[in-house]
Amino acid sequence: MTLLLAQISDLHLDGSERATRRAERVMNHLRALPRRPDAVLVTGDIADHGEEAEYEAAARLLKAPFPVYLCPGNHDERSAYRTVLLSEPAGDGPVNRAHHVPGAVILMCDSTVPGRDEGRLAPETLDWIDATLSGLAEGTPALLAFHHPPVTVHHPLPDTWPLQEPGDLAALLDAHPRVVALLTGHAHTAAASAFAGRPVIVSPAVTWTLRLPWEGDEPADRDRPPGLAYHVLDDDHRLTTHFRVVL
Repeated sequence: MTLLLAQISDLHLDGSERATRRAERVMNHLRALPRRPDAVLVTGDIADHGEEAEYEAAARLLKAPFPVYLCPGNHDERSAYRTVLLSEPAGDGPVNRAHHVPGAVILMCDSTVPGRDEGRLAPETLDWIDATLSGLAEGTPALLAFHHPPVTVHHPLPDTWPLQEPGDLAALLDAHPRVVALLTGHAHTAAASAFAGRPVIVSPAVTWTLRLPWEGDEPADRDRPPGLAYHVLDDDHRLTTHFRVVL
């Protein structure tokens, strides 16, 4: 293995014992692994209401002996996120960060639209992705991580608030073959699809699991344990993903 990543998503920390306990279970599981991941990716909806106290709890819960990289989701609030999690001045612009890991680069991208549940990669975010990818050394693979999947997941709840204008992303990917895969959250279900010739991996949620239409009418399965994804990027730049639940 050249690169081992773990991905979690949709913690929806709200100050409740339930949300806190589920996040603790997942992070304790990751900390106890015989081989530590090279990084843990958290793909949005870290807080449930975007309040500073929720991000303060997240900072405590996500502290780990390995890098933890974040991007916001539609429940997050950019100013509080920046102030607490990044120790930066408050600001309303997209929160985009690039992280170098062994043999690759991970772009944690902001697909949120303030005040709305659907997603969009804003023009400044697309420009940032383009400039960042263009500046990488030849042969360096990249992963894009953001909250909203650019594909339908075949459930009316997440599909009501998708990534808008996915064609802009498709055009960008056509110009950058170094992008290996897209890693997302939002849907609260482990899923795999494809977009613009790339794998799309949707992380399971920490807070609750989406019950699909053929599984029942109530969408939120709160009894199912929290889930996570492991991604292995090999020397051939092939991404393999394994899903796990944390009992």
